[in-house]
Amino acid sequence: MDIKELVKEHNDELIELRRDFHKHPELGFKEFRTSKKVASYLKGLGLEVTENIAETGVIGLLKGDNPGKTLMLRADMDALPITEQNDVKYKSQNEGVMHACGHDGHTSMLMIAAKILSKHKDKIYGNIKFVFQPNEEGEAARRMIEEGVLENPKVDGAFGIHLWSPIESGKIAISHGAVMGGLYEFELKIKGQGGHTSAPHDAIDPIIVASNIIQSVQTIQTREINPLKPTLIMFGQINGGTATNIIPEEVMLRGTIRYLYRDNPGGNERPKERFERIIKNVCDSHRAEYEIEYIVESPPVYNNEEMVELAYESAQEVMKNKSDIVDYTNLAGEDFGEFSDEVPSTFYFIGIGNKEKGTHFAHHHPKFNIDEDSLSLGVEMHVRSALNYLSK
Repeated sequence: MDIKELVKEHNDELIELRRDFHKHPELGFKEFRTSKKVASYLKGLGLEVTENIAETGVIGLLKGDNPGKTLMLRADMDALPITEQNDVKYKSQNEGVMHACGHDGHTSMLMIAAKILSKHKDKIYGNIKFVFQPNEEGEAARRMIEEGVLENPKVDGAFGIHLWSPIESGKIAISHGAVMGGLYEFELKIKGQGGHTSAPHDAIDPIIVASNIIQSVQTIQTREINPLKPTLIMFGQINGGTATNIIPEEVMLRGTIRYLYRDNPGGNERPKERFERIIKNVCDSHRAEYEIEYIVESPPVYNNEEMVELAYESAQEVMKNKSDIVDYTNLAGEDFGEFSDEVPSTFYFIGIGNKEKGTHFAHHHPKFNIDEDSLSLGVEMHVRSALNYLSK
């Protein structure tokens, strides 16, 4: 079985699939066309297919000819509410929606891997669950878990891949421990008392309260938590007020807390608890009130040691030079962390950054694009990792 040759034989189909998905992006929980195409493809391979898990999710189950463990391979399908600025033949046809994070590539790579592996069931000792997840940007992994994605048969281990533009094309990044950040995405409403700017003493100004909160919470990451345990508290939106001479009733702050450690009840970091303590104290001192809501909560992606070693062995078979297997960690959120909290898992990155090809733009940028020469690396890694995990 010449895996490299098999991947090469499917390269045209791989790129065709990726471009089709890129051309027809769909937002989270609205991946109707995408999931229908994925399900039809998997059924054509003879897999047992489950549809509509977590609304638009798809699972394809491949049973090997020999008994053994069950491995999950996961790809995400959703796009982003971004208007594409690339001038390519496969540019998004859905106005205001774009695959600006690589999920079109993830889906395509896993489909081709499923096709190759389905033709070699005799070499598989156990089962493979090909999981196509909706709404990764909205953290739907937990919902898939609640609806049974890790059961029947029970999943023993999992791998996930992310195409990554900050990493140079032709490189694979596999790291130990936490590799992507835990995330709390919050909405914080500061409630004051409106008034006229000529008489601020008769009002409770939520703007000055908000500015104090923004400044004060920065001490959490520099004065309260060990700097060797990365923590970021960032504000992305501030909304409030209607005129220059009016003190508003309220101000809305939106942002994220990111961290690179396991935030559990027994730990000492507790960034969310510290965050809320400061908010309460600042509001109390200014006679203001507040409401806070966490839109998204997900743990860090935490790689299992044994699964890392297996992924590294697979990467050595894929890459000609060991120097192209690098170490990489970042604080971006990725709800694969929900899976890594449940089963031994490893999540790794495949570089797509190539300035000459224009694939060096950051994720979620309107000019984000994929170096399609890197897609075959993802397919080969899926295939080799599965076979190595489920070998005799």
